[in-house]
Amino acid sequence: MRRALRFLAILVVAVALAATLGTLVPRPLWPASAAGEGTRHILVLKNPIHTDIAIPVDDEVRRRFRFLVDAGIPADAPEVRYIVFGWGGRAFYLQTPTWSQLKAVPVFKALTLDTSVMHVDVAGAITEPHPDVSGFDISEERFAALLDFIAASFQQGPNGPLVIENASYSSYDRFYEANGHFNALVGCNTWTAAGLRAAGLRTGWWNPLPVSLGLSMRLYN
Repeated sequence: MRRALRFLAILVVAVALAATLGTLVPRPLWPASAAGEGTRHILVLKNPIHTDIAIPVDDEVRRRFRFLVDAGIPADAPEVRYIVFGWGGRAFYLQTPTWSQLKAVPVFKALTLDTSVMHVDVAGAITEPHPDVSGFDISEERFAALLDFIAASFQQGPNGPLVIENASYSSYDRFYEANGHFNALVGCNTWTAAGLRAAGLRTGWWNPLPVSLGLSMRLYN
C-alpha cells in the first residue's frame, strides 16, 4: 500500500512539474521574425477542458472550406462571422455533448488512446473582451499557414474530408474524421497550440489544459 501511494505521489509531482515547465518554457524558444503586419484577427475559445480556434470568414475562407456547406453547415450564411474548428478524441467528443452525459468509456479512451475527429461549428459576432475568448492579430501569410494546418487535420477520402454521418450537437455543426490519435498527452489543447504556432504565435512547450495554454499565450505574445 505504501509503495502504491509513493508511486502515486511521484506521478502527481511529475505531471505537475511537466505541466509547469510546459507552460513556462516557450515554443519556439526564440520569437520568429515578423511576417508582415497583423491584419487577420483570430480567436481562441475555451471552456474548462477544451479549446477551439475561430477563423473569421470571407469569400476566400468560404471557398477553401466549401465542403462544410455540402455537409449542411451554413458557413455561407451572411450572418456567420466565424468558422470554429476543434480537434479531439472520437469517443469523448461524440458521446459527451453535455457534462450530464459523461460516461466511463469515453473518459478511459481520452486518458489512454483514441482515434480523433474534427468538430466544426459556425458563429456570429463573438464578444471581446471575454474571459473565455482570446484574440490575436496575425499576418496574411501566417493566416494562410493556419488554414493549411487546419485543412491538413481532416482525413481525406476520394471526394474530400470524411463527414461522420448522424453525428452533431445541433443543425449547425458536424464531425469529420481527423488525422492523428488522441491521448492524455496529445489532446485538443495541444492541437490548438500547434495551430497557433503555425500562425506564428508562441505557446508553451506542452499545454494539455486551456489554463496552461492561456497563460503561455499571455506570457509570450
